[in-house]
Amino acid sequence: MRILHTSDWHLGRSFHRESLLSAQEAFVDHLVETVRAEQVDVVAVAGDVYDRALPPVDAVALLDSALGRLRAAGARVVLISGNHDSALRLRFGSALFEAAGVHVRTSPDLSWEPVLIDGVAFYGIPYLEPELVRHAWELPDRSHTAAITYAMDRIRADAARHRASVVLSHCFVVGGQASDSERDISVGGVAHVPLSAFDGVSYVALGHLHGRQRMSETVRYSGSPLAYSFSEVGHVKGSWLVTLGSGVDFVPAPVPRPVGRLRGELEELLTSARHTPYEDHWLHVTLTDAVRPKSAMDRLRARFPHTLALSFDPVGAAPAAQPVRLSGRPEAEVALDFVREVRGEPAARDEEDLLRQAIEASRVKETMA
Repeated sequence: MRILHTSDWHLGRSFHRESLLSAQEAFVDHLVETVRAEQVDVVAVAGDVYDRALPPVDAVALLDSALGRLRAAGARVVLISGNHDSALRLRFGSALFEAAGVHVRTSPDLSWEPVLIDGVAFYGIPYLEPELVRHAWELPDRSHTAAITYAMDRIRADAARHRASVVLSHCFVVGGQASDSERDISVGGVAHVPLSAFDGVSYVALGHLHGRQRMSETVRYSGSPLAYSFSEVGHVKGSWLVTLGSGVDFVPAPVPRPVGRLRGELEELLTSARHTPYEDHWLHVTLTDAVRPKSAMDRLRARFPHTLALSFDPVGAAPAAQPVRLSGRPEAEVALDFVREVRGEPAARDEEDLLRQAIEASRVKETMA
């Protein structure tokens, strides 16, 4: 059996206010072509299909088209919800989709009920918000590890009846490398699940982290199909092509527009031939001029029309207070830094606990939207 492992499409997302819809459409075209060319049996989509719980209509239309085209190309589809998706909305029509060969798994209690395809059992563990399953599953604590362990124990018990088993899961595994474009999913300051939680199955298709990663020979992140932050400069995007019992190959995705970073003085950036390859890139430019140049963005865009972000780090200037990095950091850390800045002292322990509870409650509310 041949499985194409992909995840984190984030349909409807923009990149510094630039629409990514055409790039996402190109990725779907590539996915369909790969299914045909490689005779893929199953496409496994490991969550974060949409970028938000209420996706724009063009994103919904693109998913509708993608699922229909993948089925027409001959592949079955197994899809789970991620932390950006609304599980309830993504579940709409799932009983009808099941009959058509598109298997949507967004309910935690279906995690250990397999989708059987040619003798292989597929288990879809959607993003598990620990607070939503803690009491029903009688978990020992409110953590991602406890939730994943509970589901995997039941999956392993059922998988023993089948010749092969594949698990889809949307979580943060210990040792994974994050980027600035993933949303924090920590509970009580802890987001990670040990790799050993996924022992005992043939392959684990992970979603959530946006860089492709090999956690073990049988546990991998496919990463997102496109770069969604400048921290992903140098990432090779694509999907894993898994031949059960044989091997795993990486299938690179098309790059409609690469992302890059440039650093230097404005005049050098505008005149040096060594920067020519970046003229078609989406760019984050850092200027090092001692005196901030006038109309810097307009002048940069004359040569680099796709410059999206501009920052200044003057060489030789007096040290200034360093800006606090916000992107890619847990919301609780950012909020606690704000409290410390305003008060001149850190929040008390009970205040910190209350703040974390409020942030987690907000995330639970969005998950249930």
